[in-house]
Amino acid sequence: MDQFPVINGELQISGIPITQLAERAGQTPFYAYDRQLITERVQHLRNALPEEIHIHYAIKANPMPAVVQHLAGLVDGFDLASAGEMKTALDTTMPAEKISMAGPGKTDKELRQAIAAGITINLESEGEMRHAAQTGEKLGITPRVAVRVNPDYDLKSSGMKMGGGPKQFGVDAERIPTMLKELSTLGLKFIGFHIFWGSQNLNPEAIMEAHEKTFDLAIRLSEHAPSAIQSLNIGGGLGIPYFPGEKRLDLTPIGENLARLLPSLQTQLPKAEIITELGRYLVGEAGIYVCKIIDIKESRGEKFLITNGGLHHHLAASGNFGQVIRKNYPVAIANKMDSEILGTTNIVGPLCTPLDLLANKMELPHAETGDLVAIYQSGAYGYTASPERFLSQPMACEILV
Repeated sequence: MDQFPVINGELQISGIPITQLAERAGQTPFYAYDRQLITERVQHLRNALPEEIHIHYAIKANPMPAVVQHLAGLVDGFDLASAGEMKTALDTTMPAEKISMAGPGKTDKELRQAIAAGITINLESEGEMRHAAQTGEKLGITPRVAVRVNPDYDLKSSGMKMGGGPKQFGVDAERIPTMLKELSTLGLKFIGFHIFWGSQNLNPEAIMEAHEKTFDLAIRLSEHAPSAIQSLNIGGGLGIPYFPGEKRLDLTPIGENLARLLPSLQTQLPKAEIITELGRYLVGEAGIYVCKIIDIKESRGEKFLITNGGLHHHLAASGNFGQVIRKNYPVAIANKMDSEILGTTNIVGPLCTPLDLLANKMELPHAETGDLVAIYQSGAYGYTASPERFLSQPMACEILV
């Protein structure tokens, strides 16, 4: 992990030593997000992809209002998964027509809010399509809608498959023509398609293949559309490295492949705005979780560093959020970065469960009570993806620096 520099043995976040940052936060545990790293990641993406590709931020990855506000000035749109995220998005300068909402279980209240706000609803079923039409009629507002497609393929090497096979997400591709025929009679403003196939992928070839299949599918489905395709969301899928042996994704071949595919797509869908929707890739590496060692003990030959943070703040780092076989996130003693590695250590939290494990048998320097433990790659699916009320422990805080 090289995104955060080390000076005088201390990890630096946005140029601030970690011990000073802890004082500024006023507590441990805390999450810190580096705004400059987020800015640089968006620029890196723009440099690598064709300029015709519009970048949207998937707020579910990190909905901290300050992070969303910062990204509002960097990306081209937002994608939401709830009315709560919609409120955060609408509090920024992002225009409503550049915001969309997905999710297979939108409530009546959420549909009413989305329609009233003028954002695009990604329809996940025929039933939701009819419900949206009825709600719009009651409100006297024409809903803006896109159809989320469950493609007839998935993303190879994907950390989480979101398409292909039976899924709760989207409408099966083979059902789309019939659905669009009915949609044309319901008084809905059809915008286009949202085709999402998977996430957390570090294989450029797999992503390139998925893009090719997505473009082909969009062109086939457009033949049944009630109006010209104005928006084509091709998903994201770009991963970040978490574990030993993983490397940062090379965007060069992905960008070159998109540049090769775009002319044909633009000929057949000339009005379509092509969107890539990314969350983890934009913010994941810019975040760090910091907690304090409050006790050290030995048990039958093994050392345990006990901290005041744990799975209730960072479920993913404990291995209980999507991992089949538990692997350690990158972890460091943040105020002793230059110290010699002295032995194998476990890092655990304060909870009364063996699941509260932040590092299992990791090689770390000598640590003492009061030292700070830092967990890298914590900018996405961290705090809000964790059971913060579990065992009624104190809350963490979040800062953007």
